[in-house]
Amino acid sequence: MIEFGDTLTFTDRKNDVLAIGELLIDMISDEYGDNFESGTYKRFFGGSPANIAMNTGRLGIHSQLASAVGKDALGNFLIHQMQFAGIDASLIQQVDYSTSMVMVTKSVSTPVPIFYRGADYYLSFTDELDKAIKNSKIVHFSCWPISRIPVRHTIEKVIDQAQRTGSLICFDPNYHPLLWEKNEDGIEYIKSLIKKVDIVKPSEDDAERLFGKDNPLNQIDKFLKLGAKLVVMTLGKEGAIVSNGKETIQFDTLADQIVDTTGAGDAFWSGFYAALVKGYTLQQSITLGFAVSAYKLKFLGAVVDLPKLDKIKQMYSL
Repeated sequence: MIEFGDTLTFTDRKNDVLAIGELLIDMISDEYGDNFESGTYKRFFGGSPANIAMNTGRLGIHSQLASAVGKDALGNFLIHQMQFAGIDASLIQQVDYSTSMVMVTKSVSTPVPIFYRGADYYLSFTDELDKAIKNSKIVHFSCWPISRIPVRHTIEKVIDQAQRTGSLICFDPNYHPLLWEKNEDGIEYIKSLIKKVDIVKPSEDDAERLFGKDNPLNQIDKFLKLGAKLVVMTLGKEGAIVSNGKETIQFDTLADQIVDTTGAGDAFWSGFYAALVKGYTLQQSITLGFAVSAYKLKFLGAVVDLPKLDKIKQMYSL
């Protein structure tokens, strides 16, 4: 059991966080609105695991991203952005499909996406990826890569190897039906993976898409019964409820200004991981995750120029 007052003990490995999944273009509208009223969009670096790799690097720990992009100008742009930020891009595979893209409405609540997928679901399990898993303390993935074959098979191999090598396995169960093939039961597949991971961080919307409407405590219990060791359920402006099956704690949000919510969940993961690796307790790490998310919410785009974690801790008097 993962106790709130404990620090996590990691095997001494070169890499702190290995994020696996989509690296893509976020096209975010200039104007607010849920129905794509805006006629102007700006190009941003995007993809949840990619955001986490970028953020954790800026917060002061070592990260890697395993992903696939196209052999095109957008793929080159994404790789260049990683290299410019000092993030290891050696696990980025360039494949013969177009770089994936998401159109997103600028939002102060839940962003509305439209998905255009290509290269992202052709990530292969390579010797280099296998080595990276063995050298990483934390392995992170989301629903995006498991929603399509062949990358789903890659993630299954990643999970098996991470279990064997003792990495902390974290899963963002951000299920969205439009990511899956028609007539495929993505919900049941996701449920089958929960027992294989250590930490899950669903939002209220994620939980509702997986289990139907219910109150947060009941939703958390469903994840625990499926085998999750720690559940962090984010509640938007209401903060989060976190449970290890023995103890349940409410956390308040630290956000005081919201410009754009794109990537707020990724910022939380990033602050949480950075704090865990730096030796903070689980409870302190969750709070620092909220601090990083609050900082990101002040800016447009999923990835912003984050200060080091210690600086953010000072900014929010933690």
